[in-house]
Amino acid sequence: MALERALEQKLTELLESVPWLGKWQVTRNPADFDRSWDLLATRHQPGKPDLELWVDCRADPRPSQFPYVNVHREFQEHKVKRVRASVFAAPFISPRMAEICEEHGWSWFDLAGNCRISVPEVLHLERKGSDPVYTRPRPSANLATPEAARVIRALLAPVNAGMRWTQQSLQANCVPPVSIGLVNKIVRHLRDEAFLHGEPEGGFKLSDPLKLLFAWRDVYRFDRHHRQGYFTLKQGRALRDALAALELIPNGEACVCSLFRR
Repeated sequence: MALERALEQKLTELLESVPWLGKWQVTRNPADFDRSWDLLATRHQPGKPDLELWVDCRADPRPSQFPYVNVHREFQEHKVKRVRASVFAAPFISPRMAEICEEHGWSWFDLAGNCRISVPEVLHLERKGSDPVYTRPRPSANLATPEAARVIRALLAPVNAGMRWTQQSLQANCVPPVSIGLVNKIVRHLRDEAFLHGEPEGGFKLSDPLKLLFAWRDVYRFDRHHRQGYFTLKQGRALRDALAALELIPNGEACVCSLFRR
């Protein structure tokens, strides 16, 4: 398979770029009946535990499909015989995908050479910032639009913390209203990215509000909003009432004000 050959070559380059790691052998899985791994990298050094990197290759991975398995060791006669590590590989690893890998004890690398290959007490190889060599298909939903922002605000609102949602209840909490088609698109995208969990029949819940807030921050466009500076001694409700009286919020969209005391 072309993808596995390309990832095999990249893994070999990464491991051989650090001479002190020793000699590695990288092979592809020839078995048709056992696809628990696609590539296997092995290192043997006298007096040290053998090291195996079990690599799972995916063409277009989604965080929601990630297999949650952790690094494990084998023991023999009270001494470490072999250390095995799970590694995730793909043409492109998104920041969210890398985050999911690291949270569950997996290493990862992509075709651009970005990687985090870590085995506790054995090795740590981390490289980030290389430009992607593979263009990932556009996501099914654009979180940067004003309409998508209404859906995300409803999910992140403190009063809605811990709520189990349906698409209809989520739509009802969006102000101004949005279409059920848009809600469906946003929900599918957030489920793919592992921000939502649950089944359509039983409803779904937000699994990581802070990480969703960061993902929204990364695509948020401040240039969509009119910005202007003011000085006032008003505070709290008096300030909100004064702004509302000025009708500075077109079409019901939210207004963000930065207040500085002097």
